[in-house]
Amino acid sequence: MVFSSLTFLFVFLPVVFAAYFLLPKSFRNYVLLAASLFFYAWGEPVYIILMVLSILFNYAVGCEMESKDDNPAARKKCLIFALAVNIGLLALFKYCFFLHLALPIGISFYTFQALSYVIDLYIGKIKAQKNLFTFALYICMFPQLIAGPIVRYIDVEKQLKNRTVTFEGFGAGARLFIIGLAKKVLLANAVGRIFAEITSAPAVASASAWVGAIAYMLQIYFDFSGYSDMAIGLGRMFGFKFNINFDMPYTAKSITDFWRRWHISLSTWFKEYVYIPLGGNRKGVPRQMLNLLIVWALTGIWHGAGLNFLFWGLYYAVFLILEKFVLARFLEKIPALFRHLYSLFIVLIGWVFFFSESLPAAFSYLKSMFTTGAAGFATAMTGSSVFYHWLLWIVCIFACTTFARSLRTRLDKTRRRAWIVNIIYLAAFFLCIAALVGDSYNPFLYFRF
Repeated sequence: MVFSSLTFLFVFLPVVFAAYFLLPKSFRNYVLLAASLFFYAWGEPVYIILMVLSILFNYAVGCEMESKDDNPAARKKCLIFALAVNIGLLALFKYCFFLHLALPIGISFYTFQALSYVIDLYIGKIKAQKNLFTFALYICMFPQLIAGPIVRYIDVEKQLKNRTVTFEGFGAGARLFIIGLAKKVLLANAVGRIFAEITSAPAVASASAWVGAIAYMLQIYFDFSGYSDMAIGLGRMFGFKFNINFDMPYTAKSITDFWRRWHISLSTWFKEYVYIPLGGNRKGVPRQMLNLLIVWALTGIWHGAGLNFLFWGLYYAVFLILEKFVLARFLEKIPALFRHLYSLFIVLIGWVFFFSESLPAAFSYLKSMFTTGAAGFATAMTGSSVFYHWLLWIVCIFACTTFARSLRTRLDKTRRRAWIVNIIYLAAFFLCIAALVGDSYNPFLYFRF
């Protein structure tokens, strides 16, 4: 089940809302936990057992670790054991191809949440959660279970115990959910069809290859940021306040800036639990470079086991190192427009390695972009992809800018004619429903991670 499905919107969500708000407040965590388990079982009836075992294991490790407060050696053994089991299970399902195991949906995300819990517990940032049901809710809460954002226990500890749902908060969450749904259904799916059409052709013309790469660049942003908006919006409707996961990343003026804005929860996780423990920037320049290479190699591998993902991670590591130690002063001197174009170009090339099935396939696609092969420079498909969908391209580009966010902020602050704003959001919602009813193309890219 995905958020952008009619079953979720008109069956699952209304039932959950009814139970959540009609039953006594003391039942709310249990309602959300039951709903989350059902939500996951809908798509993963077998692997829900794996998630439940992960919950039980990390809960037990947390309790055991806290009981050894006066024994640092025992606490360290608990941490090492927890790291070994969590990372081992993740590696087993994601990287052991010879076992032919299907990848459990969301395992990368809920495993990282569990790891953040045991690590923060070990270093003393949090206390162990003694209520098993509350801990289970933290791990498998359905708004962010499948594809994040990665929520750290330290950020929601108090909210798990006590939270208040207000009309204003519920409305803000609903509006954010509709924005995310529109991103996914009206934009990501539309440009995704263009990308699929181009990449399915026997031979890709040079101009078409560029159009395809740009289409994917927009698709993955609207797909993933749309999901994050829906997750954060749903959380808000249930009284939770999750941190933002995307902050207009295509407005970045450097690769460093881009990764402060893209998938913020993942970048923060690697910074807090890998980069800083490795020494960060505290042990000299050579060690800092090595730490960056390690972090970005792991970031690439986290997304998939192919060499193309490892290359993608190291590709960004190289540019981040260059910007930090070589290009910093140069970039400061050039106009903002050129810095912006430079960032977009580097990110666009990076997405080719990300969407390709293998490293050779990525280089083959890049060859199509930069040379004219058998298909030539452009074909009829190139023209139809650009000119037939001209309005879609304009809307997508506008939606990536700060102007779109400013417009939304002004709409949300409108008090005099709030009914007009509500009509706009309702119209967007019904457009999404109409698109879902009339179109079977509704993939979600991050299921593969």
